[in-house]
Amino acid sequence: MSTQAAGKGRARSPRGQGEQLRREILRAVGRLLDEWGGVEKLTMRAVAREAGVAAPSIYLHFSDKAELVWAALEDKYEDLAARMRAADANATDTGANAREGLRAQAHAYCRFASEFPGHYRLMYEVRQPSVPTARLHRHPSRHVSLSLREGFARCREAGYPLAMPDEQAAQTLWAGLHGFIALQHALSSAAQVQEPVEPLADGLVDALIPAEPADGAQPPAADTEAARRIRAILAGQGDSASPEAS
Repeated sequence: MSTQAAGKGRARSPRGQGEQLRREILRAVGRLLDEWGGVEKLTMRAVAREAGVAAPSIYLHFSDKAELVWAALEDKYEDLAARMRAADANATDTGANAREGLRAQAHAYCRFASEFPGHYRLMYEVRQPSVPTARLHRHPSRHVSLSLREGFARCREAGYPLAMPDEQAAQTLWAGLHGFIALQHALSSAAQVQEPVEPLADGLVDALIPAEPADGAQPPAADTEAARRIRAILAGQGDSASPEAS
């Protein structure tokens, strides 16, 4: 049983305190996710019991389980993206080029996974509620995706010729970083999980971005099917676009 006693009632929120109720619901979801390590047992009724409210109260704020889980995890994705942006800005503010700024983002991503392994597993290694492809652009991981896409756009504007469109390059770097981390979590001991994966991240950045820029801003790379599919996800288009995380 989690910290909030099941079945214990909660007084009706006074008028104007709907946002407070929403925060209480999200805290209840967070406690259950931390306790259960996944969403399989998570139901609106279970959240209502944990928060001490009637189940219909939850539907006043969240349309379904996916929206509820995404809202509960959004602060973690925002925190990760903020750390990535800060690392990029700090690198470029101290004279590094756009390529090194993106490298700093990759390192920040890896550090987050190392420092907050429980959060990272909930964000990326636990299956979240399935939704139609048209809803994926609203997933809170969009904050991370945007930070990487902006980093690649700055590299292109700084003259680095990229072999693939910004969207595809960002998705490739993101997938590679997660792959390193997920393999480490799955195959290593607790002590080994603390070993840095930044050198592997460096290899990805070096493979995706040439060492030296050309003269002047570079045009976008030739369009690809993968980039078009990613753009379709970002635009909130339906299942006719092949699902890719965005």
